[in-house]
Amino acid sequence: MRRNNYPYQPLNQHPAPSGPAGHDALEAENERAAEELQQKIGALKSLTIDIGNEVRYQDKLLRGIDDDMDRTGGFLGNTMTRVVRLAKQGGGSKQMCYMFLFVMFVFVLLWLTLKFK
Repeated sequence: MRRNNYPYQPLNQHPAPSGPAGHDALEAENERAAEELQQKIGALKSLTIDIGNEVRYQDKLLRGIDDDMDRTGGFLGNTMTRVVRLAKQGGGSKQMCYMFLFVMFVFVLLWLTLKFK
């Protein structure tokens, strides 16, 4: 007889006793298998609902991030327009140098704070 590596048990090859006792045993086994299947289906349904809820939540977060990035891009564009306008005005190079030094100071200060924290 050939052996398979299947996770289920093969059906009994011996004929079941005929009569009400054999029929009742098969019915009980069928009921048990049906209950197990129903429990597994319930678990899969619950898991599917949880996955759907998580997907909706993540989609909402991503849409919020997208909106925030759009607003940030608008703010950055307005800021760059102001910087260019400031550079074109007289004395703008001096102010740009001060602004550059201030930005560098802030970055160095943040780096030192994070490094020695």
